[in-house]
Amino acid sequence: MFNCNFKSSKEKKSFYQHKKLEMLNYIKDSLERKIASVKASIDVLESQISRDKEVEVTN
Repeated sequence: MFNCNFKSSKEKKSFYQHKKLEMLNYIKDSLERKIASVKASIDVLESQISRDKEVEVTN
């Protein structure tokens, strides 16, 4: 995956830890966007349900 020359095993470990952290932050950001999308869909659906109930009551 990464072909780097490391001076020590500590340097190598640190490099891979930072790469893992970058990957996990990317995944977290992606999940946060998906959650925001789901929340927005829920809000729209709830408002549609409320609107439809009001229409039924007035008819």
